[in-house]
Amino acid sequence: MTTLFLITLLQTDPYSGMSSGETAAVAGLGVGMVLFFFAFLFFFLFCMFKIFKKAGREDAWGAFIPIYSSFIQIDIIKRPWWEFFMYWIPFYGFYLMIVDLNRLSKFFGKSEGFTVGLFFLSFIFLPILAFDDSKYNPDALPDLRNK
Repeated sequence: MTTLFLITLLQTDPYSGMSSGETAAVAGLGVGMVLFFFAFLFFFLFCMFKIFKKAGREDAWGAFIPIYSSFIQIDIIKRPWWEFFMYWIPFYGFYLMIVDLNRLSKFFGKSEGFTVGLFFLSFIFLPILAFDDSKYNPDALPDLRNK
């Protein structure tokens, strides 16, 4: 039965009702969305690069490498390296993300309100953190890496 359905589905042309102009418009919209996504992604990664630079990291370029950037961020907020694997535990990883955003805010001299902003409106508050004149204070919170 499923095979018959798939054969019937493959024989239909989903674009038979669209003119070439409509097809071009849909394709252009798709390309535009992809370009917007990559521009937003590059801006986000550049903000992380600036935050890593403000924290005094020599390897700030690591912001552009997916898993390595997580390890850099964990090191900046002075948490143990194995915490990266804790992010994958359901619910606890979500809680840990909020705690780590709070630690990141505190290391740059920001309040809990800024943490809420980072959580809900990260596309606004991350550039604020990257481009404002706040300084990284490595002594703001205790170092949890040695425990």
